[in-house]
Amino acid sequence: NPSSSSSTPSTIEQPTDVKNPASQVQIGEWLRVLPGEKVPVDGTITTGETTLDESMITGESIPVSKRVGDDVTAGTLNQSGAITLQVSRTGANTTLGQMIQLVETAQTRKAPIQGLADLISGYFTYGVLACALLTFCFWYFIGVPLWPEVARSTMGHLHHAHHASAQAMSHSAITSATMADGLSQSFRLLVSLKLAIAVIVVACPCALGLATPTAILVGSGIGAEQGLLIRGGDVLEATHKLNTLVFDKTGTLTTGKPSVTDVLPLNDEVSPDQLLQIAATVETGTQHPLALAIQQAAKAKKCPLLPADHFHTKAGFGISAVLINETNQQSTPTYLGKAAWMTQNGCPIDEKAANTADLLAKSGKTVVFVGQREQVLGLIGVTDTLRPESIGTIAAIQDLGIQVQILSGDRTTTVNAIAQQLNLSPDQAHGEVSPEGKLNEIDRLQRSGDRVGIVGDGINDAPALSQADVGIALGSGTEVAMETADIVLMGNSITGVLAAIRLSQNTCNTIRQNLAWAFAYNLICIPLAGGAFLPAFGLSLNPGFAGGLMALSSVTVVINSLLLRLRT
Repeated sequence: NPSSSSSTPSTIEQPTDVKNPASQVQIGEWLRVLPGEKVPVDGTITTGETTLDESMITGESIPVSKRVGDDVTAGTLNQSGAITLQVSRTGANTTLGQMIQLVETAQTRKAPIQGLADLISGYFTYGVLACALLTFCFWYFIGVPLWPEVARSTMGHLHHAHHASAQAMSHSAITSATMADGLSQSFRLLVSLKLAIAVIVVACPCALGLATPTAILVGSGIGAEQGLLIRGGDVLEATHKLNTLVFDKTGTLTTGKPSVTDVLPLNDEVSPDQLLQIAATVETGTQHPLALAIQQAAKAKKCPLLPADHFHTKAGFGISAVLINETNQQSTPTYLGKAAWMTQNGCPIDEKAANTADLLAKSGKTVVFVGQREQVLGLIGVTDTLRPESIGTIAAIQDLGIQVQILSGDRTTTVNAIAQQLNLSPDQAHGEVSPEGKLNEIDRLQRSGDRVGIVGDGINDAPALSQADVGIALGSGTEVAMETADIVLMGNSITGVLAAIRLSQNTCNTIRQNLAWAFAYNLICIPLAGGAFLPAFGLSLNPGFAGGLMALSSVTVVINSLLLRLRT
């Protein structure tokens, strides 16, 4: 059980700890989690270091090191060290609680193919009743008179009872002709009723109805175990139809943990440390990976932040803020971002700045312009390495016949350098694309007939994630991206994209197998129960055996859906 206190971390380490149920823990309180205990809430580590088993959240079995400042998630297992954390989310609001809600919602959302199965099942019942009525009429008026011996073979012991009754009644006072006619009517009625009832019993609309939801249920569960939050059966079905997959670059194909490599002032009045100080101050207004890299570089250089306010971010372009000189209270608007952002805010890019930026971009670095007082003060070069799994994942996706493209807001030269490392042609990589441009490109691909998925993690990817047939967001991305996406990769690895595609393919294949079995079963068993094979082969079903086959058909569909675990 976790310890709880509403004071400070130091109080927690005193012997006066109080054990409270996790349901009573409040946001902002301090908890201590000992080795071997499960983390009961979402929070941030304030003291201590440890390793956490996050397999139930991410699907990865390798423990993750955590230290002061790192976030921890409810449901993960503390393995090695005692830690103190401050609560940020509890109960259903935790990451685990949201995952549970998403999985439950996903399992109730129907795939389009389920709608077709439901429609067929609805009419199927009326069709079966019509077949039963036709079976009764055929055998009563045509079949029994035409094939009396075959009809008798369907009745078993009732056939012998019929003969005994006929012999006994032949000695009665009633005319034998009247008796024979009565027995004939009774026999025809029994045969016809038996075959009609067998048709109703053997028919199995539930096999059609179970074909899709059981596969979706199993597929969604497997996805959750693998760290894939899939929002519904419709998403699973749409994923296996994708023929084009678009990737964002920063934080998606790359680690999202860039580092500053170059600080280049273009103004003699500004030193590298001053340029870095100005940039870090403005970047405190955003959580973009590039901003965090600049802030970390300034911290390493021990550059104190300046007073600033009026922060404004334009997704895909840059950020602005007003720096305040505490000595004379003078305000200076300052801008960080792309060349287009500089131009838009009245800071023209001269030839020297453009040439320097090109040199940085050709070496695969992202260029951040710093502008102030209608001029560019300098450039900051940031490099972001590819994720270790990016090359293999992109190759595997292309092997599945899916076209891969990169759409990034970064400079074209930088994007091309990343594309070259991924063995992609320049035609497959597009740089300097705004959020609106990403949206328009997705729309263009869709209008040309492509089924498009996009993988992203930032605010600037949200419009495109919404527009795409399937939007996929990394679990480390922004809240906006994760809320907009159809699939969330909790493992924070793009190998989850490949896993989602394969899971979708296997699930849809299982649905097809279930539907094929359900249709084949009914196409064979209904005519068999109706006596279609009686005249030629003497084959029919009695109602008891028909009931067993009906149950077996449903069980077979469920078992085939469960076998999806072995195929994934």
